Amino acid sequence: MKQLLLIPDPKPLVERLGPGFFTQAPECPGVYLMRDAADRVLYVGKAKNLRKRLGSYRVANPDRLRRRHLRLLRAVERIEFQECPDETTALVRESELLRNLRPAYNRAGTWPGPLRFVGWRLEGSGLELAVLSAAEPGWYFSRAMGAGTMVLRATFARLLWSALWPERGYAGLPAGWLAGRFGERLTLRPSTTGVVTFEEVARLLSGAVNGEPDGFIAWIRDRTVWQKHPFEVAMLELDLETVETLRK
Repeated sequence: MKQLLLIPDPKPLVERLGPGFFTQAPECPGVYLMRDAADRVLYVGKAKNLRKRLGSYRVANPDRLRRRHLRLLRAVERIEFQECPDETTALVRESELLRNLRPAYNRAGTWPGPLRFVGWRLEGSGLELAVLSAAEPGWYFSRAMGAGTMVLRATFARLLWSALWPERGYAGLPAGWLAGRFGERLTLRPSTTGVVTFEEVARLLSGAVNGEPDGFIAWIRDRTVWQKHPFEVAMLELDLETVETLRK
């Protein structure tokens, strides 16, 4: 009986930086800068927990990571991190670095212009979504995305609607939502179809905008699995593709 030869996944950053780098990183909010051999900044990221976030780069699985991500990990020679007192401060610092450095592997937040964030917070029995120009206490935030912030907020609103009111789906969206027309802030309330915990929804949104959208996408698919109409399926998939682009 032949035994399959298991080939371990590549670990280019562990080979260059050593395993101690990842275990000794601070467990606090902050930003990190990935640099190449010429000391150019290739990528800037924000983390609620630097050790946990940097640890996610230890393994470069070619079956799970995009080619762009793999190219980045192969090019990185050094990672610099800056500790911050809280996540909001880290978010603002990340936005400043993106606008000033415009790293080659960052797609969002590198343009001149006003900062805009997708913000969400628990509001009574509902979840409030907004586009904000500054970090405000009590809100969770995406990274700065400029004009793309409006698109992302509209995407989240439609997906959450379809999950909260699966019996209505995309065909039953409020007027203007398909075209992305919303007020400055909107509040989603729970439906009578199933039990929805908005604390859990807020956690899933945080994962999505921090580059780990799998949990949010799986939750949306689970809540909308019965939708079979071609229009509903097509719109759902388009919005999920937008969320997928948030993956780091």
